[in-house]
Amino acid sequence: MSEPADVLLWLTGDVMTGRGIDQVLPHPVEPHLFEPFVGSASDYVDLAERTNGAIPGPVAFDYVWGDALAALAQAAPALRLINLETAVTTSDAAEPKGINYRMHPANLPVLTALGVHGCSLANNHVLDWGETGLRETLACLAEAGIPYAGAGRDGVEAAVPADFVVPGGRVRLHALGVASSGIPDEWAAGEGLPGVHFLPELTGAAGEAAIAAVQRPRRAGELTLVSLHWGGNWGYAIPDAHRAFAHRLIDEAGVDLVWGHSSHHPLGLEVYRGKLILYGCGDFLNDYEGISGHAGYRPDLVLGYLPRLRLADGALLGLTLLPFRLCRFRLEWASPADTAWLAERLSREGEPFGTRLEVDDAGRLVLVWVDDSGARPAS
Repeated sequence: MSEPADVLLWLTGDVMTGRGIDQVLPHPVEPHLFEPFVGSASDYVDLAERTNGAIPGPVAFDYVWGDALAALAQAAPALRLINLETAVTTSDAAEPKGINYRMHPANLPVLTALGVHGCSLANNHVLDWGETGLRETLACLAEAGIPYAGAGRDGVEAAVPADFVVPGGRVRLHALGVASSGIPDEWAAGEGLPGVHFLPELTGAAGEAAIAAVQRPRRAGELTLVSLHWGGNWGYAIPDAHRAFAHRLIDEAGVDLVWGHSSHHPLGLEVYRGKLILYGCGDFLNDYEGISGHAGYRPDLVLGYLPRLRLADGALLGLTLLPFRLCRFRLEWASPADTAWLAERLSREGEPFGTRLEVDDAGRLVLVWVDDSGARPAS
């Protein structure tokens, strides 16, 4: 039997299983919050229920994933990766930052219900409950057999990539948290200091060091992914520095896919020298239902990303995006009108990069891009 020539991956943006989500799961933590206007995580459950109807809590661990589970089963990706933007801890040592996300360790099966193979932790919420919370998060993930990248008990561990075996090859995942996403400088992992793999800026010595840390000679069948938590929560503009750094990762470090997140809504996509750049995947799960102020971005609409990469050289062969709507803390398949809205908006944002989105007969989004060989539809 011949070895597979390509591999299908599943990537998401931010997965926030804390606060209101944690409260409807079987084993919630104590709901007290330290936010300026909300004192209890249960208030987020009440807000969602007032907006979209009752949530039958406690819910089963697979409840929140809703229609995504059948869609994933049909697609059958070889590797499922998320950006976990929640501490897994019972620690009460809340960082004085206003917004603190945590879920009870006994609710960790919510991740295994999605079939998560690994996660990025280099983000601005993994230390929301201090070093104690981070250490417990790392221990819980290890006990559950979920590899992680981007955080650790010291600087060495935080910088170590997660390594995954896939049919026909391997995937290395590096994860870095950039200061522009709101990560405090003091969260940087160091000698004897737990924290995240921190990138204070994308240029200068810090940028050079990050490129060097990722750079590695290509081995047959080995793909390199870099997860970057960067930029603000709202707005479609992609900073020039982000684009330049993503290009450098591909040109100088041999990276096969740049996986960006932090924005609460999806951003434009680029295919550069045959490699996929996801500048911002948007949230995939959160408890923001009913929160007003950014309706024009349609933050209730989320995407799961299914890139197919050639194992020989990491080239993008196709990208399918699965569209969902968050309703009652559950992923529902997006309506045709909502899917068309996403296609139009992301096509507009991708126009400067030569990309657009089309809707296929199954209601999925497929990427079409232009490179030296002309327009190429996702397969």
